[in-house]
Amino acid sequence: MDIRLSDLDWSLVQAFLAVAEGGSLSAAARALGASQPTLGRQIRTLETQLKADLFHRQPRGFTLTQTGAELVAPARTMRDAMQQIALTAAGQQASLAGAVRISASVAVAADHMPAIIARIRTEEPEIEIELVPTDDSQNLLYREADIAVRMYRPTQLDLVTKHLGDLELGTYAAGSYLKRRGMPRTLDEMMTHDFVGYDRSQMIIDGFRAAGINVGPEFFKTRCDHHVTYWELVRAGCGIGFAQAVVGDNDPAVERVKLGFPLPSLPIWLTAHEAMRQTPRIRRVWDMLEDGLRPLVS
Repeated sequence: MDIRLSDLDWSLVQAFLAVAEGGSLSAAARALGASQPTLGRQIRTLETQLKADLFHRQPRGFTLTQTGAELVAPARTMRDAMQQIALTAAGQQASLAGAVRISASVAVAADHMPAIIARIRTEEPEIEIELVPTDDSQNLLYREADIAVRMYRPTQLDLVTKHLGDLELGTYAAGSYLKRRGMPRTLDEMMTHDFVGYDRSQMIIDGFRAAGINVGPEFFKTRCDHHVTYWELVRAGCGIGFAQAVVGDNDPAVERVKLGFPLPSLPIWLTAHEAMRQTPRIRRVWDMLEDGLRPLVS
């Protein structure tokens, strides 16, 4: 391959990497927010410049040729370098005005973030807030989020983290459910009741097993992974379920149920990339998130 570095267009390499990692034009288009025809043209252009085939075109997607496979690692290195340039430049911005993208778990986003964001918008109207409710980890290194509120300690390098405390969890049931089934008084009684659990997530099952109670998915007669819907199922009387104590104790539709064994707590960590942490608007939003979340934890 005989190509000068000045001829190598990052957008072409980015397209190549997205297809290589996604396995198809459609997956790459979703990842980059581009059209499939555009990505197809970019791949062909790069192949022409490199005078090499990078993919085998197959009915069910794209597979890498040997040349393509050898280029994935340097392409990722190039992506990391481009991202570092963008992070460094963004970290030097002096203006308070602009957008801050916050990633938070669905539970925290629904239960706590609206009031905090309303305060940010009131006190700092020049700051725009983009809230991403997700239980998937957002990659701070690639600016998928500027600040993440996470329920575990991040371990990536180049991240600034702060443990705000731990959220107490509780066990609850709707008044309508308890009127129908009665309040369980012992662990044996509790195990005869209906429980609301998660669908694909193992979190609640793991909690039971950690307490020495071996249950499987079938133990939970109603199952849902989406936090907001999960809590509404509990409130509607589908069975006994779990929630942050600060939420359940303040909801008149439910009563706390003594489970018979202790529940783990949920840690809250604020996280940002160190290159972005001192950007004025990100620093301000970080401080206001800390002020808003800290009273909720122990």
